[in-house]
Amino acid sequence: MEISDQLRCLFSATVEEQDESFVVEVPEQEIRLGDLQAGETYRVAVLPSPATDDTSDTYTESERERGPPKPPVEEGEERTVEIEDIGDQGDGITRVERGFVVIVPDTEQGERVTVEITDVRENVAFAEVIERMSYYE
Repeated sequence: MEISDQLRCLFSATVEEQDESFVVEVPEQEIRLGDLQAGETYRVAVLPSPATDDTSDTYTESERERGPPKPPVEEGEERTVEIEDIGDQGDGITRVERGFVVIVPDTEQGERVTVEITDVRENVAFAEVIERMSYYE
């Protein structure tokens, strides 16, 4: 499956019946991160859950009760990434697994860099550039 470069967020949710319509709730953190704005209109894709025998992306009820999954990065980890966008503060933004946002200061959109994760929070991580890659690497 090809995923659009315009993807703003990715999360799992249940379709619930409410009065005479159906509702998918957007987690508060998706709004708080600034990728989505309350009151705006977005295109929504609905995909089936993975098969029950494939548990790699499926969470049990007890796992859901514990809250969102842990961030997919750890402090000290090195990653080679491409800067996808520039944030309001001028810092580079990239996304890793599950659309998790990593903010990288002193980078430009389209730049490919190796970074070290310096700070990990529930919804976002921060990294420093340790190597800049040439366009052809």
